[in-house]
Amino acid sequence: MFVKQQVIYLAGGCFWGVEAFISRLKGVNQTEVGYANGIDLAPTYEKVCTGKTGHAETVKVTYNPEIISLEDILENFFKIIDPHSKNRQGADVGTQYRTGIYWQEDSQKSVVLKFLRLKQAEASKKIAVEAHAINSFYPAEDYHQKYLERNPQGYCHVDLNLIDDEEFDHLSRKEYEITQLAMTEAPYSGKYDDFFEDGVYVDVVDGEVLFSSDDKFDSGCGWPAFSKPISEDAVTLHRDFSHGSTRIEVRSAKSNSHLGHLFHDGPGGSKRYCINSSALKFIPKRELDNHI
Repeated sequence: MFVKQQVIYLAGGCFWGVEAFISRLKGVNQTEVGYANGIDLAPTYEKVCTGKTGHAETVKVTYNPEIISLEDILENFFKIIDPHSKNRQGADVGTQYRTGIYWQEDSQKSVVLKFLRLKQAEASKKIAVEAHAINSFYPAEDYHQKYLERNPQGYCHVDLNLIDDEEFDHLSRKEYEITQLAMTEAPYSGKYDDFFEDGVYVDVVDGEVLFSSDDKFDSGCGWPAFSKPISEDAVTLHRDFSHGSTRIEVRSAKSNSHLGHLFHDGPGGSKRYCINSSALKFIPKRELDNHI
């Protein structure tokens, strides 16, 4: 079943750290860094850094409102910014590092403004966070996307330890990156790609049964392929606009873990659930009575 997602745009200084932090929130499905609300129609990092284009380094946040509310996202956002600082966060200074909350849907406006009013009532200094509808957003260059995941020693003014990830302590780094950060393992590298024992495949995060070996087939794509999930309620589907294309993302319904994508290029044009091995744990048929 398709789940309607929502989008909010957050500017909080250098977008590397804001993206890395917000992407770890449960219920946030996609993040993309870019340049918002400027006058240049073809912004680049070099042009934006001059401070002359009017853009703010911004993170586009796509989230599932059934799992995380906009209020919760904003509360976490306020943990990592100085809301009273104008055109500066951490060591970064300039209009491109201003703070802002930019909504995409009219229904989000009242939530954002109410949140800021409450924060202002609690504060002794004026809050300098912009709040208005998004005017424009241009994705940043590829090397900025998921920068701190690829460069963990890179500069970051955000304390990433403020996120409580205890529920994921049992995951390996790769399993965490796949399920929580929506990354993709290399083709033909997963342990279940060329694997066809009888049993079921469960969510590596919470053990929920997702797929059966009865529905697994060799697609030759380099990832485990299934014709269907164990039940329609086991997964949710989301439109994924990342990487300049439109795809259907597959997530586990209960833990909201990223699993992979759905395609319609199976035998005879049938469905192919293309799933990362690192998102799954296999339970052999002989052990099912102990698992269920």
